Amino acid sequence: MPTLTPTSTPVKTAAKPARKVSAAKRAAPARKAGQAKTAAPRKALASKTVASPTAKVIVKAAVKTVKALELSKIKAPKKPKLVRDSFTMPKDEYQAIDSLKQRAHKLQRSAKKSELLRAGIMALSAMDDKGFAAILAKVPALKTGRPGRD
Repeated sequence: MPTLTPTSTPVKTAAKPARKVSAAKRAAPARKAGQAKTAAPRKALASKTVASPTAKVIVKAAVKTVKALELSKIKAPKKPKLVRDSFTMPKDEYQAIDSLKQRAHKLQRSAKKSELLRAGIMALSAMDDKGFAAILAKVPALKTGRPGRD
């Protein structure tokens, strides 16, 4: 881009020198989108000519290991989607959560409030219908919504 001098005549700036690209980068084929980076070592191991039978076994084992690593990366389990919710409960039942957390601490197991609630849901789910109905009958119904100012 030309720059102006005090005499207002355009002066051209020197062009930047071209970057040098190594011969290895020029010779390397471009990867397609989604192509695994581990495919190159596997192909290199499989394409080498090996003279001894034990070396062939080692190469085959190495190829199988690389394939297994590729498959283990692909099949990652999906995490469950989390849901955030709020609810109202009596103060004494809320304090029971704290006492359960302290009880877990005495057993050398830390427990969060959400973990205790989820454990309670698991315990209720494991009950038969008669036991579930008996426990549910002991829980009083509450007015829904936020509590008023007291």
